[in-house]
Amino acid sequence: MRTQFRIVLIALAASVPAACPAAEPGAAASAKDRPNILWITCEDLSPVLGCYGDRQAVTPNLDRLAAQGVRYTHAYANASVCSPARSTLITGIYATSLGTQHLRSVLPLPEGVRPFPVYLRQAGYYCTNNAKEDYQFKTPPETWDESSRKAHWRKRKPGQPFFSVFNLMTTHQSRIRFDEKRIPAMARLKPNQRHDPAKMVLPPYYPDTPLVRRDVARVYDLATAMDYQVGDFLQQLEDDGLADDTIVFFYADHGTGMPRHKRFLHDSGIHVPLVIRFPEKYKHLAPAAPGSTTDRLVSFVDFAPTVLSLAGVKVPKIMQGVVFLGPQAGKPREYVFAYRDRVDEVYEMSRAVTDGRYLLIANFMPHRPRMQKSTFSEITNTRKELRRVAAEGKLAGAAKELMSDSKPNVELYDLRKDPHNIHNLAVDCDRYSGTGVLFRGLWRELGSWYDRTLDTGFLPEAEMFRRAQGTSPYSAMRGSGEKSIMKIVIAATGVNGRARGLPQRLKLLRDDDAAVRYWGAVGFLAARETLPESLVDKVAPALQDDCPEVRFTVAEFLCKHGRDKEGLPVLVEGLGQEDIHSRLYAAITLAALGEKARPALPQVRKALKDLDGVKGDYPMFVRWALGHVLENLGLPNTSGAMP
Repeated sequence: MRTQFRIVLIALAASVPAACPAAEPGAAASAKDRPNILWITCEDLSPVLGCYGDRQAVTPNLDRLAAQGVRYTHAYANASVCSPARSTLITGIYATSLGTQHLRSVLPLPEGVRPFPVYLRQAGYYCTNNAKEDYQFKTPPETWDESSRKAHWRKRKPGQPFFSVFNLMTTHQSRIRFDEKRIPAMARLKPNQRHDPAKMVLPPYYPDTPLVRRDVARVYDLATAMDYQVGDFLQQLEDDGLADDTIVFFYADHGTGMPRHKRFLHDSGIHVPLVIRFPEKYKHLAPAAPGSTTDRLVSFVDFAPTVLSLAGVKVPKIMQGVVFLGPQAGKPREYVFAYRDRVDEVYEMSRAVTDGRYLLIANFMPHRPRMQKSTFSEITNTRKELRRVAAEGKLAGAAKELMSDSKPNVELYDLRKDPHNIHNLAVDCDRYSGTGVLFRGLWRELGSWYDRTLDTGFLPEAEMFRRAQGTSPYSAMRGSGEKSIMKIVIAATGVNGRARGLPQRLKLLRDDDAAVRYWGAVGFLAARETLPESLVDKVAPALQDDCPEVRFTVAEFLCKHGRDKEGLPVLVEGLGQEDIHSRLYAAITLAALGEKARPALPQVRKALKDLDGVKGDYPMFVRWALGHVLENLGLPNTSGAMP
């Protein structure tokens, strides 16, 4: 089956083993050979550091750490938003395999999958986390010795090796808009360390306005404030006499909290800083001398097995990452993979692969805007400015493209020549020598990755939960899902925005697999031109499909083609769905209709009233989506759900 799948993927590219059970930790090395390991992590920060050559940065402590350690030039988050990235980090398994890629969902861990500190603790390590977890699953109690704002290596037994994580929120997206008084670390900045908005260099996809300049300057000010905090932890190691026994990691969880960075799969969203310092006694574990750089490709899925390797603990076979340090280090990876799925009330589905030089992004929802409305992010000044200047018709170039109503189904960028990812080479591969061959090679690698990791993102989120009833999505996909993933992926790959070939896709709407039918419906919805009425008539019967997400997608399709009286009642019915995941999809689809949703206004207001006082992330996301319906109709947003 998999061989057949790869053959099909090769054919598609030309035209445009089940995991092993977890191994018990092996015997750890003797205590004197086991390093302490310190992770200093920060939120929402691209490599905007002095040690990465950014001349606007003021980061002396991190620059010093890089001079003492090894700086990775090709380190990548597997997701450009926190929870899916952290789920991958803590397990060494892709969030898309676990089903944890949708933000703010809580799923069961499959049998045999454990957070990697469990193995460290079994080997005698003292493990602490201070303090953010956000793993998309309930943390097993055996994961940490302590996980709190007071957790610290100083509480361990004398001589006990430790693994400690300190997560710095100072650079988080929200701090860009916070009053400075709410960010204590900012008080430490000296006048000459503050960034003048007028002197900031803006990326080409932002309008040049005072508010945008202020946001960009704040990003750099926050990085400087965070740098002070990094210095504090490094000084604590020195004060405790532990610097010579501790390997220090510094990295960020994904790109900066600005538009086209966080939540996006461009280089600005997934490329992260990574600096690792090895003390003299562990220099044999370092990939290069102090002050050096390495261009080895590493990604978050590699971190868990690598820490186990450094600690002398056997890496469980169930982990999907490649060890890049220590005695169990493997052959350098050739590709890094990344994913983008639902974030809050925004549904997306994109996948990416990079070899460090080129980046390919596959967008499976090309009919959705580049930058959909997202309540949490809309209150950031730069987002407001983008929408304001766009409404005035004054955006041009890359900034205008960022505000487009749709996106290409495939993007290909040369990261060396085009660091801002502006020029999409996939538009005309034949004009670039060798690019067509490169494109097909990256496309095949991406398809092979879907296959071997059993990507749950090819199921609508609600369908994923339905199939996993009583078990985990990971386990469900390794049952019947393993047999059907091939045809689901092929159905999704056919979503390209073109009308050509759609009549042949009608058979997808009659498939026995709901996910195949869903992607069949998305293919029709994504068509950029108006389709003949005869073809619309053939799609309409799918409005009665057993799968709610198929019905809702076909309903939007019919509304798009002027048949609102058929489609709108189905979406209104969806607001009463007992399954909150399906209800959210219905609300998001209504928001996408714009003015066409006006007849549903009474039901929208009733749905909002029904959610009054209902707690939980998903009900909040439904409210946010319904708030967008009101905004799109020129009405006050009464969702009461602003963050």
